[in-house]
Amino acid sequence: MADLSVIIVNFNTKDKLRACLRSVFASRTKFNFEVWVADNASSDGSVEMVREEFGQVKLIENNENVGFAKANNQALRKAQGRYFLLLNSDVEVSADSFDKMLVYMDNNPMVGAAGCRVMKTDGTLDKACRRSFPNPVNSFFRLTGLSFLFPRSRAVASYNLTYLPEDQIAEVDSVMGAFLLIRRDVVARVGLLDEQFFMYGEDLDWCYRIKAAGYRVMYVPTTSVIHHKGSSSRKLPQKALYEFHRAMELFYNKHYRAKYNFLLNLIAYAGIWLRYAVLAAANSVRQEKYVSK
Repeated sequence: MADLSVIIVNFNTKDKLRACLRSVFASRTKFNFEVWVADNASSDGSVEMVREEFGQVKLIENNENVGFAKANNQALRKAQGRYFLLLNSDVEVSADSFDKMLVYMDNNPMVGAAGCRVMKTDGTLDKACRRSFPNPVNSFFRLTGLSFLFPRSRAVASYNLTYLPEDQIAEVDSVMGAFLLIRRDVVARVGLLDEQFFMYGEDLDWCYRIKAAGYRVMYVPTTSVIHHKGSSSRKLPQKALYEFHRAMELFYNKHYRAKYNFLLNLIAYAGIWLRYAVLAAANSVRQEKYVSK
């Protein structure tokens, strides 16, 4: 059994995938790992590149784009690691990322899943790497922009936790699927990713189930990775925008609908799809498309 199974889903990001794999195999770690790439019918030569340049990679070739959750699950069912790492094809890991994260997990057995510091290419923190679960209150502050106006307020900026220092280890509700490390035993207990989610929201849902099972989810910024964000979603921006909002509705239906009354549920659904309508309309005139935010 390997210590770690690195699982990468790819859709038409050949050059980013090459950089990702190079960073993975440049890792300096005492742990042994295997690498899986699940390709969602890329047409840019990604599969051929993997075969030619990374013969040690275990490759899954899909005949259609089955989505992020389903493609990850295909590899999760076959992977042999004590830990599984979901890694985006547009992420480059640091040389010490595997070592530091696995040491942390081995020393903290009640941590079910963890993520590291995820940096965007402009050097700023990708705020999605440490989040609270969306709920009617923090969603209101985020959608109205108040959380961006008052980023140091615990009450207003609770969704992206911007009041926390970036270099502080913290228990959070969710880390992001671009770099999500989880124990094999936890997956056996809570199940695989929910394939209702196509390309967004599956990480939030997984973390929700992990915490419901009694495990902790941790943000561990002792190492960092670089996220060239949006590489796949920008290939099909309108599809990505729709799937982002459909994921919001799915998550709400699954975890909150039964807790609130009809009126509050109606307001939540209206807010989700009104936001989609506004951004979709903006995309019709913008050169730089909205996909998720």
